[in-house]
Amino acid sequence: MIELRKSTDRGHANHGWLDSYFSFSFAEYHDPQHMGFGPLRVINEDRINPGSGFGTHGHKDMEIISYVLEGQLAHKDSMGTGSVIQPGDVQRMSAGTGVRHSEFNHSSQPTHMLQIWIQPNVLGVEPSYEEKKFSRAEKEGRLRLVASADGRQGSVIIHQDASLYVGLFDGAQSATISLAPQRLAYVHVARGKIFANGQLLEAGDAAKISGESELRIAGGEQAEVLVFDLPH
Repeated sequence: MIELRKSTDRGHANHGWLDSYFSFSFAEYHDPQHMGFGPLRVINEDRINPGSGFGTHGHKDMEIISYVLEGQLAHKDSMGTGSVIQPGDVQRMSAGTGVRHSEFNHSSQPTHMLQIWIQPNVLGVEPSYEEKKFSRAEKEGRLRLVASADGRQGSVIIHQDASLYVGLFDGAQSATISLAPQRLAYVHVARGKIFANGQLLEAGDAAKISGESELRIAGGEQAEVLVFDLPH
C-alpha cells in the first residue's frame, strides 16, 4: 500500500528569518493523522536567512540528522563539537541523556536544509556526534546508504533499526531496494520529481509505503530523494 502526502498538505510556519514546512506534527503545527511514521518523527524542510539561526537549545533521547541541500549551517554543541555542514554532508547527533546545541547560517546566502528526527530504540545513551560527506557521484543513479544501525558501507550510525538512503536521479536512471516483511518505507522528495512504485512525487511530496516487497525509484527529473527503511 502507498499513501501519498503532498507537499501542499504539510504544516507551514514562516517566522521571517525561518520558513519551515513540516511533514509531521511539530511545534505549533499539530495533526493527529501525521504524528510520525514508525520511529520517523520529524522531517522539517527549513530555509534559513543569512545571519540567522537557531539559538542554543536542548534535546534528549532523539537521533537528529541534518541534511543541507543548499548553503551551509554552522553547528556548535555542549559536547565541544564545532562544524559547518554543507551539501553532501550528513550530520548525526544522538541526544541521549541530553545535549545542547545551536545552528546558524553565517553566510550571505540562504540555507535550505532538512532536519530529521528518528526516535531511538534505546534511551539514555551518552550523547555523541558524527558527520560524513557523500559525494554526488556516490548518489547519482543509485540509493546510497547514509545512515544505519551498524554503520555499514560507511554510513553514520543511529540508535534505531532503520536505514536512510539518498539518491540523485534523472532520465533513465533507476534503483530498486527490497523491503522485508513487516517493514515500512518512507520516500521524501527533496528536489525535482520522480516515480516511486509508479506513483509520481514532486518536490516536498512523500509516500508512506507498507506491505510492499520492494521499492522502485525511476523516471526522475533532476530529483534528489530520501528513502527510509523503518520498523513498524
